[in-house]
Amino acid sequence: MKRKTLLLLLVSLAASSTPVWAQGLKDAYKDHFTMGVSVNQRNVTDSLQKALICANYNSITAENAMKPASTEPHQGDFNWRAADRIADFCRQNGIRMRGHCLVWHNQIGKWMYEDAEGNPLPKDEFFRRMRAHIHAIVSRYKDVVYCWDVVNEAITDNPRTSNPYRESPLYRIAGDEFIANAFRYAREADPDALLFYNDYNECDPVKSRRIYEMVLRMKADGVPIDGIGMQGHYNIHRPQTKDIDAAIRLYRQLVSHIHVTELDVRTSREQGGQLQFSPEGEAVNDSLDQLLADRYARIFTVLRRHSDVIDNVTFWNLSDRDSWLGAKNYPLPFDVNYQPKRAYNTILQLKEMEE
Repeated sequence: MKRKTLLLLLVSLAASSTPVWAQGLKDAYKDHFTMGVSVNQRNVTDSLQKALICANYNSITAENAMKPASTEPHQGDFNWRAADRIADFCRQNGIRMRGHCLVWHNQIGKWMYEDAEGNPLPKDEFFRRMRAHIHAIVSRYKDVVYCWDVVNEAITDNPRTSNPYRESPLYRIAGDEFIANAFRYAREADPDALLFYNDYNECDPVKSRRIYEMVLRMKADGVPIDGIGMQGHYNIHRPQTKDIDAAIRLYRQLVSHIHVTELDVRTSREQGGQLQFSPEGEAVNDSLDQLLADRYARIFTVLRRHSDVIDNVTFWNLSDRDSWLGAKNYPLPFDVNYQPKRAYNTILQLKEMEE
């Protein structure tokens, strides 16, 4: 289906008298949670892609444009162009944003934690720089950003180590105090935004328990963590939906807000932070298309079951063409030509499925 045809389809769907086709994902799920998507600059400047976003989503995340290295590559040298373009699209279309992300060991300028000679900064200077960065970006977008992924991926994936934390340069300088202070600085900058801890492999029993225990300790110390972001980088095989359900039940004991922040489903066996592109998914055929649709149906069955605590579900990228996983992993509800797959229709017209 070519661009013009798909654009006409979107218009006709909006005007259709058939209820299920008269709505996009955001309307179909209005009684459950908001539906979001991560975007790049191209997505919000191309007319076809803009129409697709507006028809289906009422929450947007900037995929990379608001990360520390993108907004402040050098100390005090801010580059707001890409983030402003996405934020302005949201303002113009009445779509709120998930802010992503304030502190992460990746995609961050080394200036935040190293001196000019490459030595780790003293803890006080590291905190001073981190606070200044957080205040600058949160203050700039507080009119359109309703929540922030404050700290990203601070828990280790190694189940055998006694230290639950990832030993990043940030952790080596300040221990878990960098997590606590990041949340405190974000609350200072915007008292009204919801503040999230965000991580992947969040359904793994060992890692989910470590996330739980970290948030439990932090909240006991008065750290303003409002929610937990479950990234949702899954595949058609794992994790089992019972593990997704168990993780949600664990986290909801601590927080009133859970977001699925980066949802995609690979057709390979990789998941979480893995990105080897080997294998790059299987050849697309009708059987695989159905497997993907069924997998999304099972995932959304679990998510809808917990819609009293899940506020938002965000797909990580608009289409397979945009996906960080590569198009051959076939991970999203829209294909490389921005056409809806069987998975899209399955999510839209969900008939709940069990494992």
